[in-house]
Amino acid sequence: MNNREAYAQAKHLSAISSTVGVMERPIPVIEIFGPTVQGEGMVIGRKTMFVRTAGCDYRCSWCDSAFTWNGSENDLISRMNPDEIWQELLRLGGDRFDHVTLSGGNPALLSQLGALVDVLHCHGITVAVETQGSRWQDWLLDIDEVTISPKPPSSGMTTDWTKLDDMISRLSAREPGRSFSLKVVIFDDHDLAYAETVHERYPNVPFYVQTGNPDVNTASDASSHISELLQRYERLIDAVMSSDRLNDVRVLPQLHTLVWSNKRGV
Repeated sequence: MNNREAYAQAKHLSAISSTVGVMERPIPVIEIFGPTVQGEGMVIGRKTMFVRTAGCDYRCSWCDSAFTWNGSENDLISRMNPDEIWQELLRLGGDRFDHVTLSGGNPALLSQLGALVDVLHCHGITVAVETQGSRWQDWLLDIDEVTISPKPPSSGMTTDWTKLDDMISRLSAREPGRSFSLKVVIFDDHDLAYAETVHERYPNVPFYVQTGNPDVNTASDASSHISELLQRYERLIDAVMSSDRLNDVRVLPQLHTLVWSNKRGV
């Protein structure tokens, strides 16, 4: 064992011993997959592994991962500890990854995820997470890439601006080297106006708007679905170009849907 490996092992053991109480609570995992590319947000196109947790405090009308909270796949939930998750990541990804995305549902519901973040960092893994900004966890301070995705009017959800303000403030105070951004999914003009409000409220936070997927049930090989998504992306580009409130923004497609439509596990 070389010095680097010895240091990583010592840090790993220290992290485990300092979080024993948290680690006693298993992490509800509904799927682990990859390597694949991140299809959304600030690290779009990034090679990554996914750990998708079960449970969400929102019920978005167009949710593309409702199976994480609607009970339809409760039989697939595995209660895992951080080392078990790491071993499954290794089984699937081998030495072909250095980045893991924590997804959901809303992973920020789970205080025990901090122990997993520690384990991943001890193995030299960059960690990303996406959350809607409705729940704070201290382990978010340790995440390398945080995407906050508050939900627009089309979702049927209501933004708690006090909680979102608090999250933005905490993440803004983090040490250099850890990044975060805001992302709003756009389905209609009301969502676009909401995005303008979010961007103006937090003008110094990197901001992304992204096309929404209105049909999360179409078969994965449906070329007509992909064509419709491209048309929605073109319309979003045109709308942003016409807005004088959305200048310093990036306009994204939902990349994985353009490649695989609604196929799972990619």
